Amino acid sequence: MASQAGADAVILVGGKGTRLRPLTLSAPKPMLPTAGVPFLTHLLTRIASAGLTHVVLGTSYKAEVFEEYFGDGAEFGLDLEYVTETEPLGTGGGIRNVLPRLTAENVMVFNGDVLGGTDLRSILETHEKTAADVTLHLVRVSDPRAFGCVPTDADGRVTAFLEKTQDPPTDQINAGCYVFRREYIEKIPAGRPVSVEREVFPALLTEGARVQGHVDTSYWRDMGTPEDFVRGSADLVRGIAPSPALPGQRGESLVHEGAGIAPGALLIGGTVVGRGAEVGAGARLDGAILFDGAKVEAGATVERSIVGFGARIGPRALVRDGVIGDGASVGARCELLRGARVWPGVEIPDGGIRFSTDV
Repeated sequence: MASQAGADAVILVGGKGTRLRPLTLSAPKPMLPTAGVPFLTHLLTRIASAGLTHVVLGTSYKAEVFEEYFGDGAEFGLDLEYVTETEPLGTGGGIRNVLPRLTAENVMVFNGDVLGGTDLRSILETHEKTAADVTLHLVRVSDPRAFGCVPTDADGRVTAFLEKTQDPPTDQINAGCYVFRREYIEKIPAGRPVSVEREVFPALLTEGARVQGHVDTSYWRDMGTPEDFVRGSADLVRGIAPSPALPGQRGESLVHEGAGIAPGALLIGGTVVGRGAEVGAGARLDGAILFDGAKVEAGATVERSIVGFGARIGPRALVRDGVIGDGASVGARCELLRGARVWPGVEIPDGGIRFSTDV
């Protein structure tokens, strides 16, 4: 079934999410709860609201989890299909691997870990209006040094693909969303790992294909690191990042049904409290993400951190810029700072880890 908008959608969700461990030991990154729904839900609802209906998920790591949750996509008004990579094929190989399921002339490809706010229809319009072979969504960022840069000429055509550099010639970066004419997917070598960024795109420029840039300044964040995951989630809660999956009021916190918040607890900074989670009296949560069933006890402070399913933060403990695995227990008065990660099920005794001398 072809999409109404005349394009198929492909979402690459095969990655292992190693930078978000230990959370991704139990769930693939696109399935981690983000403002109360699996992260991928935000992208699927954006695709549906742009009028695309046929979506193919390129899966690999924990592939079965996606189909178990999303099924045939009918709940979103989508026709969802799944293609699993037996060995990792990279971005280009992953796109080539789903080719047998694609029916439309144009194919819109998404990286499954990007939180974005751009109007997808406008990217498709640029692709059609310029008769491009491949169109790239480029987003302008204040500090492009951490990303590959993509300069364009006066007509918006892409002129080069530049690796990360300390002195970027442009503030335009590859935003991880592409529109391919189908025949250009057919040209990607099959059955081996291929990178679109390092292999496919430079080859297109060499052969003189029309590679167009669609440049905007819309909301954009790669959710690959704990810091970005926390900020992206907070932006969704506060309404800074748009998502059709989150109707209703935005504010400083999002508390899900069945959660218990004791009097005097402070929830700010786009904090999310999952279903059945508990927050004790006088606790302070600033930009915290509590997965379902997590527990933060009286007087504890959790800042810019993710607390996994059923994990516990003891009384007067402090967790800042940390990741606490599912079912872990952080004892009373512990201090975990600066990127600390606690593996699932680990129990830290009261006062067991500190960064300062007073207890």
